[in-house]
Amino acid sequence: MTFPKNNLKLALLISGSGSTMEAIIKACQSGKLENVQPVLVIASKENIGGIEKAKNLGMAPRDILVLNPHDFDNEEEFGKKIITECVKRGVNFIGQYGWMVKTPYNVLKAFDGNIINQHPGPLEHGRPDFGGPGMYGLRVHQARLEFVRMTNRDFWTEVSAHRVTEKFDEGAVVKSARVAILTDDTAETLQARALPVEHEIQISTLNDFVNNTVREIHRDTRMVLPGEEKILEECKMRAKKLYPNG
Repeated sequence: MTFPKNNLKLALLISGSGSTMEAIIKACQSGKLENVQPVLVIASKENIGGIEKAKNLGMAPRDILVLNPHDFDNEEEFGKKIITECVKRGVNFIGQYGWMVKTPYNVLKAFDGNIINQHPGPLEHGRPDFGGPGMYGLRVHQARLEFVRMTNRDFWTEVSAHRVTEKFDEGAVVKSARVAILTDDTAETLQARALPVEHEIQISTLNDFVNNTVREIHRDTRMVLPGEEKILEECKMRAKKLYPNG
């Protein structure tokens, strides 16, 4: 089978349930997502739900790998293995969907401009935001809820797709969508309502790369105003304590 020049041969990196991976593969199979071919799933640990989902979706067992960074001597060797497996399958694009480990620099260099990450909260490149080390899952939703309620404005959150750089969540945002925050929301209810939107944003982002219509997003108005940085950090710290496992 031959593919168009702008076909994406996609590696999906996961560390958990793989719900976004599942949505993307189903979109490829249904024709909703054209010119994207999932060719590799890499899990960062064994016995996660995403592995079984990938099998049930028809991914060949040889194309579902467990690569735990702790099994390698160093980050560079971990990265070399990822690159080797991607090259074997002709991968030209990588998506991180609930990927909880740091992607090695040699992988970033090998796939420069062609790695995106899924983030469940609003990001603002170069300014204080709801990303960074340890900010994932329910922690992000809890921090956003607390910040919005403490500042009493902007009763929304955002789900994001962004470029991957050496530092967590600091790459430019290429797609986002807002989700309203309701009066009685908890981190759990907000997450449940945001997750389907996350799936759609990641699918749409892949379409943008296929069609060469990617646009980096820059905010006109800051989310965190000058003087509110301490409030943000307090919200993040409380969220991490409340959700020690994310």
